[in-house]
Amino acid sequence: MLSNILKLSLSIFFVFLGAGVALSQDASNRPDPTKNMDLSEPMRENLAKHRIKEEEEEYQQLIKKSEEAAKISEELTASYEETKKFTDADEKKIDRLEKVVKKIRQDLGAEDDSDDTPQPPSSMVTTLETIKTNAANLLTELKKTTRYSVSVVAIESSNTVWRLVKFVKLKK
Repeated sequence: MLSNILKLSLSIFFVFLGAGVALSQDASNRPDPTKNMDLSEPMRENLAKHRIKEEEEEYQQLIKKSEEAAKISEELTASYEETKKFTDADEKKIDRLEKVVKKIRQDLGAEDDSDDTPQPPSSMVTTLETIKTNAANLLTELKKTTRYSVSVVAIESSNTVWRLVKFVKLKK
């Protein structure tokens, strides 16, 4: 009986000892094989070219999104002035405009500042005209900038468009 207890105790001891050793060998203690590698000059140049190409593509996508926002805002304004109401297609455009402007704001680094809500315009036509104007200003400002710069005017324009689109969604 005593020998069984001793065997069981030793078995438990070795199980815990083995588990402790296994846990101490996690991936964070392993050396990174690429960490101390020196990259060749051509490899560094290729990585830099690839990074520049990605930045240019991101900038072009931002311009395309702002062009889309300006186009949608013009279409919404013309449609509402014509019929004095929103059609189902217009409601889809409003949703799309909100998504596009939200993505632009995110790409520009704008923060959610919902506490700073301006007084909405008095009529829907005025609201849509303000959206159209600010979307055009956003596009113009983004075309003036480079992929290396951040425009405060572009951020403010995107914030204004985003807030007004949210207002339009509530009032439709």
